[in-house]
Amino acid sequence: MGDGRFQDNLQGLFDPRAVAVVGASGNPGKLGYHVLNSLIQGGFQGPIIPVNPGSGEILGLPTFPSVTAYGGEIDLAVIVLPAGQVAPVLEGCIQKGVKGMVLITAGFKEIDDPEGGALQSRLAELVRAAGVPVIGPNTFGMVNLHKNLNASFTPEFSRAEKGSIAVVSQSGGFSHLLAFMAMGQGVRLAKVVGLGNRLNVDFAEMVPYLIEDADTQVIVLYIEGLDHPRALMDAVEAGRGKKPIVVLKTGASTSGDRASLSHTGSIAGKQEIYEGALRQAGAICVRDSEDMLDVAQALSVCPLPQGPGVAILTAQAGPGMAACDVCEAEGLHVVPFRAESQASIDALLPPLAIRTNPVDMGPAWYSSFAIRGIVETVMDAEEVDGIILLMMFASANRTAVSDLSDVLYERRQKKPVVTCLVSPPGIWDGVVEKLGEARAIVNLPTPERAAKVMACLWRYKKMLKMKPGGKSGRY
Repeated sequence: MGDGRFQDNLQGLFDPRAVAVVGASGNPGKLGYHVLNSLIQGGFQGPIIPVNPGSGEILGLPTFPSVTAYGGEIDLAVIVLPAGQVAPVLEGCIQKGVKGMVLITAGFKEIDDPEGGALQSRLAELVRAAGVPVIGPNTFGMVNLHKNLNASFTPEFSRAEKGSIAVVSQSGGFSHLLAFMAMGQGVRLAKVVGLGNRLNVDFAEMVPYLIEDADTQVIVLYIEGLDHPRALMDAVEAGRGKKPIVVLKTGASTSGDRASLSHTGSIAGKQEIYEGALRQAGAICVRDSEDMLDVAQALSVCPLPQGPGVAILTAQAGPGMAACDVCEAEGLHVVPFRAESQASIDALLPPLAIRTNPVDMGPAWYSSFAIRGIVETVMDAEEVDGIILLMMFASANRTAVSDLSDVLYERRQKKPVVTCLVSPPGIWDGVVEKLGEARAIVNLPTPERAAKVMACLWRYKKMLKMKPGGKSGRY
């Protein structure tokens, strides 16, 4: 699918001038209603064309009996019709010059009926000859937040904040999970794409497109099964070093493999083989949805560390110990400070504090000068490649995060700064949110998650230094 016409049409699919909804409905009990509503609520600026031969107007928009009956150009058609009605609609869209389609409809390769697979094959041949990319079938749709394009049946996707992380998933449910998690954690997204059964747009087509996409900085792939694994490995390797590609591959269990086949019509395959091949190609493999979002967020904000040496700055001893355990298990070094750095920290903390790495800043709660000085010292320390800053709220340290804000803004990610700043609702939330928006920190809810993310940043840096095909550890 690498020909120029297909790639041009793929651009038109994600950045259309006009969108038609074939099967649009004014009945909230039908998916055609929710797709049309998503486009309207999402704020799409171009013409939205409901297509339904039985209606004159839907949701205040004039309705047309077919895509060919509309007088203007249509770049994207979202199709919400029973499977048996899809083929002639695809032919009409091709005749109209539609550049791309989203096929919400289920009832193809994923069903336990050979006719479903045969119908999907006929549709694939039809669009292949025309060079028209199709997202789906059996998909929730797709969202391009930077273009206010919500071509899905879930209007709430438009609540996500615009950012630089693109999510591509075989599973609509997993797309919803990651997007809603992102909303809750303040993670900003660029696109969310549900590939479904992958008629002619698979991961191997999406990766090169997103590598060139100006709105995307980090690519996230959720994979259940692959029909053409070599094509994906080649695409990932071709993009090596251009943009991070974070992958979660599920289906390791026997029951997971069966679920993949019934879900999107693909065998999940041998987990270890897939993960090994993806790592060798240059992907970052993670093991769960939490890690996936944490790592993607950090990669979209932080510079990569130049080495494995970390400084752990903690307001309480316990969280610091938990972070140390993860750092050592994940290949990071909680480095001894050089004499010059240690002398600066010693001058800022009383002797009763633990002043070596990890640094216990608890005795400095009441001194903004001291905690600022400690952060500045480790930022400047040559032996420190990354900083993990941990602080749990206590009434005595109420102003500590605000006191640190200036130095975090001033030294914005001079080195990767990953934090765990936790308070009851309404105390530090606003300050932490502003620091995150300014890309001064990446804040995570536990010390362990903060340490795991820092370790992943280092492993990715190491991988980029290696020749393609070399071993690069778990990630």
